[in-house]
Amino acid sequence: MPEPVTLARALASFAVTAHVKGVPDEVVASVRQRVLDVLGLCVAATPLPTSRAVLDLVQAQAGAHEAHVIGLTGRYPAAQAALANGVLAHSLDFDDTHLPSVLHPSAVVVPAAIASAEANGATGAELVSAVAVGLEVTVRLGMAGYDAALGNSVFFEHGQHATSICGAMGGAVAVGMLMGLDEDRLTDVLGVTASMAAGIIEGNRTGGTVKRVHCGWAAHSAVMAAELVRRGITGPPTVLEGRFGFFEAFLRGQADHDQVLLGLGSQWAVPGIFFKPYPANHFTHALIDAGMALRAKGIRPEDIDSIEVGLPSSVIRTIGEPIQTKRAPVTGYQAQFSGPYAIVAGLLGGSGLGVGLDDFTDALAQDPTRRALMARVSIEADARCDAVFPHQFPAVATLTTTDGTQHVEEVLTNRGGPARPLSDAELGVKFAGNCEGHLDADTVITVQDRTLRLEREDDLPDLMDLLTP
Repeated sequence: MPEPVTLARALASFAVTAHVKGVPDEVVASVRQRVLDVLGLCVAATPLPTSRAVLDLVQAQAGAHEAHVIGLTGRYPAAQAALANGVLAHSLDFDDTHLPSVLHPSAVVVPAAIASAEANGATGAELVSAVAVGLEVTVRLGMAGYDAALGNSVFFEHGQHATSICGAMGGAVAVGMLMGLDEDRLTDVLGVTASMAAGIIEGNRTGGTVKRVHCGWAAHSAVMAAELVRRGITGPPTVLEGRFGFFEAFLRGQADHDQVLLGLGSQWAVPGIFFKPYPANHFTHALIDAGMALRAKGIRPEDIDSIEVGLPSSVIRTIGEPIQTKRAPVTGYQAQFSGPYAIVAGLLGGSGLGVGLDDFTDALAQDPTRRALMARVSIEADARCDAVFPHQFPAVATLTTTDGTQHVEEVLTNRGGPARPLSDAELGVKFAGNCEGHLDADTVITVQDRTLRLEREDDLPDLMDLLTP
């Protein structure tokens, strides 16, 4: 009697089929948008001190000339390029999100896949298929750890960063595809990567910049795991469902295996991943929308007496607690995780797609006008928001003016998701904004045009060369 097919082998078989036959047109369209998005984020993040630290490390270690690092000249080992570009991709909290798993899959998978594509001489079409599969594997593993009754990810309940943990696994499958590994070796890739997946999220609560490194390290792990397998290292075929496997180690066995296999190859999660229109924690986006809607009504800062914000119960601990801290962020990075700052940014800001990178600076986080308005913001749980979360990250804002008039804004669906998608043109605005001051206008247009026909691109190193100094 043949042995049952393990979950890892099923995913490996799915990857091989996609490599040979390609992926559906709507998935192709989604992938090229996500690659464009990530490239812009990498460019925008190069000046950050954390980015410079990682770029300095990569430059100091140097090595084989395989792949580009955005922000550096020349080429570097694929694993180092994946590390650096993965850090850049996630550092501005501007990267896409899958709901309800609350994963940021592209920030891991795209950097890992691009580095491997360059190192292995892959075509744009091969890159698209690999990214698509990598994203799909990442999301499916994330959803296996989603508890519908709890309304949250079990990874997060355990303090684990699901993005870097699941992203390493999906990224490694993408890298393995670009190396031309067969089904057996791709099964091994998952088995090896599971021992390298990591990330804890205490930094979201009490500070530190290590979270910016998570996606880079996951992308690095993805490349290294596939390289090890290519050289003969093997992994357990039952790495996911086994007694001491991935699901037991990270989820204490509390995993929904059906989420890994159901509709695999016919139902794609990739097109439903939410783009971020604003550079802040995704929980804050509905508040930014509410603030912009209130601003459109002509409400001025001096007219505001108070703002009551209703949010899903479980997001308050991230963007609303402790409230005194959230009302007085010290840095632009802290402001990205502040509910009070988000609605004030919507009321006062204005760049990019409504609120942009220029609205999240240290100076604005400490601006007296914004601090005065944030002091008038209160946050509480809202039953309507709880009913929608985590399939959307909603908010209800009630603004009371000094004359006692109340204005209510309900934002129950997120901009950038399937219900309110961003067009190629809108993503182009985001990309151009991220590249402003780093690339000239002609280069921005060229990169955008070539990336939005990525499946026909035959010279990936030349495309990446346009993004380096």
